[in-house]
Amino acid sequence: MSVRELTVLGTASQVPTRHRNHNGYFLRWDAEGILFDPGEGTQRQMVRAGIAAHDLNRICVTHFHGDHSLGLAGVIQRINLDQVPHPVIAHYPRSGQRFFDRLRYSTAYRETVGVTEAPVAGSGMLTLAEGPSYTLEAHKLSHPVESYGYRLVEPDGRRMLPDRLAAHGIKGPDVGRIQRDGVLDGVSLDDVSELHRGQRFAFVMDTRLCEGVHALAEGCDMLVIESTFLDEDARLAEDHGHLTAGQAASAARDAGVRHLVLTHFSQRYPEPEEFERQARAAGFEGELTVARDLMRVPVPKRR
Repeated sequence: MSVRELTVLGTASQVPTRHRNHNGYFLRWDAEGILFDPGEGTQRQMVRAGIAAHDLNRICVTHFHGDHSLGLAGVIQRINLDQVPHPVIAHYPRSGQRFFDRLRYSTAYRETVGVTEAPVAGSGMLTLAEGPSYTLEAHKLSHPVESYGYRLVEPDGRRMLPDRLAAHGIKGPDVGRIQRDGVLDGVSLDDVSELHRGQRFAFVMDTRLCEGVHALAEGCDMLVIESTFLDEDARLAEDHGHLTAGQAASAARDAGVRHLVLTHFSQRYPEPEEFERQARAAGFEGELTVARDLMRVPVPKRR
């Protein structure tokens, strides 16, 4: 049985607190594991969450501020120490190649695993990888340093409708035939089935409201998004290239997001309740999670 679940490894922004580690998010998507924005302390948080280096297939870094990337050194060295037997692919802004190189080789270690570098560059919605269970996309965001958000899009599928099959007398091997050929004795596949859209997951970190936020969030089943500031500090958010709780929630509302996960909180706010209140006040009516360290959040089931 496939598992699609987010594990939150850290929820702090620039300054960690006693209860919030720096950023880190692990998405289990069927047989693959994707690590987003490994900030300082990510390796230890992975141990606490029961996530092994062997679980990693991709690393996606939005940008090279320290709270989103300083954990790269430890994670990459752990991948090598544990001799992960499968390829691990790293995505990050091409403009930050020098930072990636410094982190990858920041100390001496025995390199036994070749982490594949796949830097991101360009505008609009970019396709980074395609496979049977998802397409990985990226879109540029608006932050003082170049930053990209990421999105997984599952291919659309088709659901067979038993009542319509029965009405047309289609059963047994004929079900497979009409699925394969698209038509059987004058009955089309559309007559006995319906499309169901694949799941979508988006990860949006440090950014102001911009085209990229809306494009990545569109139609997502789960949106993990920064809400560094509360609404009363909107000027600070704009000045520093961040979102408020209300802005993140309004973007999710307009995009039809089913489950909104708010994270990346400034240390000035010790309690999370106000983030939820302001998100609801912005009109978001779907599932809402104010993230906590080491929380597990299932991706909503297919529609």
